[in-house]
Amino acid sequence: MLSDKALNEIHLIKSKYQDSRSCLLPSLYVVQKENGWISPAAMETVGELLSVPDATVKGVATFYSMFRREAMGRHLIQLCTNVACMIMGAERLVDILRDKYGLQPNGTSADGRFSLVIMECIGACDAAPAMLVDADLHGNINENTIMATLDKYA
Repeated sequence: MLSDKALNEIHLIKSKYQDSRSCLLPSLYVVQKENGWISPAAMETVGELLSVPDATVKGVATFYSMFRREAMGRHLIQLCTNVACMIMGAERLVDILRDKYGLQPNGTSADGRFSLVIMECIGACDAAPAMLVDADLHGNINENTIMATLDKYA
Protein backbone atom coordinates (compact mmCIF):
# COMPACT_ATOMS: atom_id res chain seq x y z
CA MET A 1 0.00 0.00 0.00
CA LEU A 2 2.65 2.53 1.05
CA SER A 3 6.16 2.69 -0.31
CA ASP A 4 9.18 2.00 1.87
CA LYS A 5 9.99 5.70 1.65
CA ALA A 6 6.57 6.67 3.05
CA LEU A 7 6.75 4.00 5.77
CA ASN A 8 10.21 5.23 6.79
CA GLU A 9 8.98 8.81 6.85
CA ILE A 10 6.05 7.86 9.09
CA HIS A 11 8.38 5.94 11.42
CA LEU A 12 10.68 8.98 11.58
CA ILE A 13 7.71 11.22 12.41
CA LYS A 14 6.55 8.75 15.06
CA SER A 15 9.99 8.81 16.70
CA LYS A 16 9.65 12.55 17.33
CA TYR A 17 6.46 12.28 19.40
CA GLN A 18 5.76 10.69 22.75
CA ASP A 19 2.09 10.10 21.91
CA SER A 20 1.48 8.40 18.57
CA ARG A 21 -1.83 10.26 18.15
CA SER A 22 0.20 13.46 17.92
CA CYS A 23 1.79 12.31 14.68
CA LEU A 24 -1.50 11.38 13.01
CA LEU A 25 -1.81 14.61 10.98
CA PRO A 26 1.75 14.58 9.62
CA SER A 27 1.44 10.86 8.84
CA LEU A 28 -1.74 11.45 6.86
CA TYR A 29 0.08 14.20 4.96
CA VAL A 30 2.78 11.67 4.02
CA VAL A 31 0.12 9.31 2.65
CA GLN A 32 -1.61 12.05 0.70
CA LYS A 33 1.67 13.33 -0.69
CA GLU A 34 2.51 9.86 -1.96
CA ASN A 35 -0.88 8.80 -3.31
CA GLY A 36 -2.64 12.11 -3.96
CA TRP A 37 -5.42 11.03 -1.60
CA ILE A 38 -6.07 8.95 1.49
CA SER A 39 -7.86 5.68 0.79
CA PRO A 40 -9.68 3.65 3.44
CA ALA A 41 -6.89 1.04 3.21
CA ALA A 42 -4.26 3.76 3.76
CA MET A 43 -6.18 5.01 6.81
CA GLU A 44 -6.15 1.48 8.18
CA THR A 45 -2.39 1.17 7.56
CA VAL A 46 -1.70 4.47 9.34
CA GLY A 47 -3.81 3.31 12.26
CA GLU A 48 -1.82 0.09 12.50
CA LEU A 49 1.52 1.89 12.25
CA LEU A 50 0.59 4.37 14.95
CA SER A 51 -1.50 2.00 17.12
CA VAL A 52 -4.42 4.39 16.77
CA PRO A 53 -8.00 3.10 16.38
CA ASP A 54 -9.36 3.10 12.82
CA ALA A 55 -12.25 5.31 13.93
CA THR A 56 -9.83 7.96 15.18
CA VAL A 57 -7.85 7.95 11.94
CA LYS A 58 -11.04 8.17 9.87
CA GLY A 59 -12.39 10.93 12.11
CA VAL A 60 -9.27 13.04 11.60
CA ALA A 61 -9.02 12.33 7.86
CA THR A 62 -12.68 13.25 7.28
CA PHE A 63 -12.73 16.27 9.60
CA TYR A 64 -10.01 18.29 7.87
CA SER A 65 -10.86 19.58 4.41
CA MET A 66 -7.24 19.50 3.24
CA PHE A 67 -7.30 15.72 3.20
CA ARG A 68 -8.67 14.14 0.02
CA ARG A 69 -10.59 10.91 0.36
CA GLU A 70 -11.10 10.29 -3.34
CA ALA A 71 -8.59 9.71 -6.10
CA MET A 72 -7.53 13.00 -7.59
CA GLY A 73 -5.93 14.12 -10.82
CA ARG A 74 -2.18 14.52 -11.10
CA HIS A 75 -2.59 18.21 -10.30
CA LEU A 76 -5.05 19.76 -7.87
CA ILE A 77 -6.52 23.13 -8.83
CA GLN A 78 -7.98 25.01 -5.87
CA LEU A 79 -9.83 28.00 -7.24
CA CYS A 80 -10.86 30.70 -4.81
CA THR A 81 -14.45 31.90 -5.11
CA ASN A 82 -14.56 34.24 -2.14
CA VAL A 83 -16.06 37.70 -2.63
CA ALA A 84 -12.85 39.37 -3.82
CA CYS A 85 -12.15 36.63 -6.37
CA MET A 86 -15.76 36.50 -7.56
CA ILE A 87 -15.81 40.26 -8.13
CA MET A 88 -12.62 39.90 -10.18
CA GLY A 89 -14.00 37.11 -12.40
CA ALA A 90 -13.59 33.74 -10.67
CA GLU A 91 -16.98 32.55 -11.96
CA ARG A 92 -15.77 32.96 -15.54
CA LEU A 93 -12.66 30.96 -14.69
CA VAL A 94 -14.83 28.08 -13.48
CA ASP A 95 -16.63 28.20 -16.83
CA ILE A 96 -13.31 28.12 -18.71
CA LEU A 97 -12.13 25.09 -16.75
CA ARG A 98 -15.43 23.36 -17.47
CA ASP A 99 -15.26 24.18 -21.20
CA LYS A 100 -11.57 23.45 -21.77
CA TYR A 101 -10.98 20.45 -19.50
CA GLY A 102 -14.47 19.19 -18.75
CA LEU A 103 -13.78 19.99 -15.09
CA GLN A 104 -16.72 20.21 -12.77
CA PRO A 105 -16.25 21.46 -9.21
CA ASN A 106 -15.03 18.54 -7.09
CA GLY A 107 -14.37 16.59 -10.27
CA THR A 108 -11.43 15.30 -12.26
CA SER A 109 -10.70 15.77 -15.96
CA ALA A 110 -11.25 12.71 -18.15
CA ASP A 111 -7.49 12.39 -18.77
CA GLY A 112 -6.74 12.45 -15.03
CA ARG A 113 -4.57 15.55 -15.39
CA PHE A 114 -6.52 17.94 -13.16
CA SER A 115 -8.95 17.89 -10.27
CA LEU A 116 -10.87 21.04 -9.35
CA VAL A 117 -11.86 22.08 -5.87
CA ILE A 118 -13.71 25.32 -5.31
CA MET A 119 -12.33 27.03 -2.21
CA GLU A 120 -14.01 29.65 -0.10
CA CYS A 121 -10.70 31.41 0.49
CA ILE A 122 -7.03 30.73 -0.10
CA GLY A 123 -5.83 33.94 1.54
CA ALA A 124 -4.72 35.75 -1.60
CA CYS A 125 -7.31 38.52 -1.86
CA ASP A 126 -4.62 40.98 -2.90
CA ALA A 127 -4.09 38.92 -6.06
CA ALA A 128 -7.71 38.12 -6.87
CA PRO A 129 -8.75 36.06 -8.62
CA ALA A 130 -6.33 33.47 -7.33
CA MET A 131 -5.82 29.73 -7.41
CA LEU A 132 -3.47 27.11 -6.12
CA VAL A 133 -2.19 24.42 -8.46
CA ASP A 134 -0.73 21.79 -6.19
CA ALA A 135 1.19 24.03 -3.76
CA ASP A 136 1.87 26.84 -6.27
CA LEU A 137 -0.03 30.10 -5.81
CA HIS A 138 -1.15 31.91 -8.97
CA GLY A 139 -2.72 35.33 -8.66
CA ASN A 140 -4.31 37.93 -10.87
CA ILE A 141 -5.40 35.18 -13.22
CA ASN A 142 -7.78 35.87 -16.04
CA GLU A 143 -9.22 34.18 -19.12
CA ASN A 144 -5.90 34.49 -20.96
CA THR A 145 -3.43 33.62 -18.22
CA ILE A 146 -5.25 30.62 -16.75
CA MET A 147 -4.62 28.47 -19.82
CA ALA A 148 -0.95 29.47 -20.05
CA THR A 149 -0.55 28.71 -16.36
CA LEU A 150 -2.16 25.27 -16.59
CA ASP A 151 -0.17 24.38 -19.71
CA LYS A 152 2.92 24.25 -17.46
CA TYR A 153 1.46 21.30 -15.57
CA ALA A 154 1.80 18.09 -17.59
